[in-house]
Amino acid sequence: MSSRKEEEIYQEHVLDHFEDPYHRGELEHRTHVHQGDNPLCGDQICVQLKIDADQRVQEAWFTGDGCCISLASASMLMQALEGKTVDEVRAFTAEEMLELYQARLTPNRQKCCLLSWRVSQAALFSPVQDGVDSGNREPVGGEQSGPHLGEES
Repeated sequence: MSSRKEEEIYQEHVLDHFEDPYHRGELEHRTHVHQGDNPLCGDQICVQLKIDADQRVQEAWFTGDGCCISLASASMLMQALEGKTVDEVRAFTAEEMLELYQARLTPNRQKCCLLSWRVSQAALFSPVQDGVDSGNREPVGGEQSGPHLGEES
């Protein structure tokens, strides 16, 4: 297959997730939540997870505002996370996230793609307690758990 044809398929894949995202919205019975932003462009993503007693992700949802890349990659990631154990989610690397996205990206655009991955990693350490989100629901600018943008490459 020619690289031009491959790129068209990848772009179609991205647009499908952007125009009809998987699990975009609020997760009613979430157990873990975290929000973060990309300070380079202002994209914001909030990842909400429902993790069961067996430490498996039953549901993964997101909300946020941002570019096509950050929102499409969040949709792809939510779909990929469901059914995985917490250990499998922790082991899911930035490189695997870029492979999941499929399209080639410049280093600055990779940060858009990796935003939801970074936030999902932090969400694992942000449980909801007594009906109150303990995860950072404000855009992240300073200290946070999980990987930082500079640690992704």
